[in-house]
Amino acid sequence: MSAWPELDWLSWRETAIGLQLRTQIIGKIRLALTPWLNHSWHVPLYLTARGWGTSTIPCGDHILQIDMDLIADEVVFTSSDGGMETVALAAGSIADFHGAVVKALRSLGVTPSFDGKPSEMSDALPFADDHEVRPYDAAAVRRFWRALIQAQRVFGRFRTGFLGKASPIHFFWGSFDLASTRFSGRVAPRHPGGLPGLPDAVTCEAYSHEEASVGFWPGSDAYPHASFYAYAYPAPAGYAEAKVEPGESVYSVEMGEFLLPYDAVRTAADPDSALLAFCRSTYDAAADLAAWDRDALECPLGRPRVPRVV
Repeated sequence: MSAWPELDWLSWRETAIGLQLRTQIIGKIRLALTPWLNHSWHVPLYLTARGWGTSTIPCGDHILQIDMDLIADEVVFTSSDGGMETVALAAGSIADFHGAVVKALRSLGVTPSFDGKPSEMSDALPFADDHEVRPYDAAAVRRFWRALIQAQRVFGRFRTGFLGKASPIHFFWGSFDLASTRFSGRVAPRHPGGLPGLPDAVTCEAYSHEEASVGFWPGSDAYPHASFYAYAYPAPAGYAEAKVEPGESVYSVEMGEFLLPYDAVRTAADPDSALLAFCRSTYDAAADLAAWDRDALECPLGRPRVPRVV
């Protein structure tokens, strides 16, 4: 089994859309119960050794945790008072999955009050009204998850070379991507908003400070290719023309970011080095062109059991 599995958006499109909708339901529960954290950092999910999950969610005087177990093909709801419920990940309608999730929450004594509409997905029905029977290709889901694991490993290594404010490595269920962000420490111009399916207030808060991000997503109908991406906000003059590595990287004017095909990394002689080069070179372009204080913000990449020299 390859550590970097093949990913073909068109071959698992229907499963991918159904998975995103199910993942959004789980993410919206966390969103509904968690106090707002800067840049919407209370919203995402996190990779686990069996899939991804919410981490702990405050719920009255106890905590709730929801894990999507992609090995056992089920969602596991656990509460600090000892309760546990499961919901299957299988072919079926989003409405039935939504109903099963609400029932599981009620069994744990949780009031299931969360936004019932999908986010950042055009023309999507409310969860409770989506009765289309959708496939669930468990093998394809696990391939995507294994690809996320490889991306997170490299993003995690890249993150160790930065001393400034940096995000955890997030799995955003709205856009269905893995992302890691570095900040210069300076306030950014107010974002103009207008992103599809995202309230302007959320967008403006998320982009309140100058940043450089890298990420990975499996593809979409608009761009049906698994890809790594990188962008800067605000994009400094000359950013789109910057030379980045590896050579397969291109700048998409339409999307406003650099793109590196997942297949170019997967088939590289050294996939880790290829992806790390993309992370470094896109960050270098953003930081140099925007005159970040790189001496104060950066350090050598971390190594196991070796403290950073100060």
